[in-house]
Amino acid sequence: MRHAIVTTTERPDLAPVTARWRWEAFARGQGRSLAEVTAAEVARAAGAGALPRTFVLLAEGEPVGMASLAAHDLDTRPDLTPWLAGVFVVPHARGRGHAVRLVAAVEAEAMGLGIPALWLYTRTAEGLYARLGWRIVETFPYRDRSYALMRRDLPVRGPSGPPAPCGRLPDGRSPHGR
Repeated sequence: MRHAIVTTTERPDLAPVTARWRWEAFARGQGRSLAEVTAAEVARAAGAGALPRTFVLLAEGEPVGMASLAAHDLDTRPDLTPWLAGVFVVPHARGRGHAVRLVAAVEAEAMGLGIPALWLYTRTAEGLYARLGWRIVETFPYRDRSYALMRRDLPVRGPSGPPAPCGRLPDGRSPHGR
């Protein structure tokens, strides 16, 4: 099976697809409508260079999953940046390594930007992320459920020199344009 990973910036026609997935998997019942999530996703796809960046896995040309590199993902932890966020694979394509491919794409992008570490939070996939080199930093309650906060230290492939502080490019700039 042929796989390709593209960004919604490269393929803005996929932004409504990722918006629906994001809304169904993460935002439904959180006070945002599908129309609001779609508008935000389309606007992000039109932006170049700034975070977030959403990666879409295509299997035989069909979109089957997504993951994002985002400046922020957890409203209670604005001090942590950047994040692996919104990892989702459609139900009929699960169990085929697609999430691993998507996580690797986000990690590679972060390394290329000189980002030394990523954060994520999960309620159900600690085992998957642990197998990929992530470690649990803490567990915490959020929206009446228990979550794991995880971190992955990355080998920095950016320009030579000392590693950048977490969440900053090697020259000190923020990767999300602020």
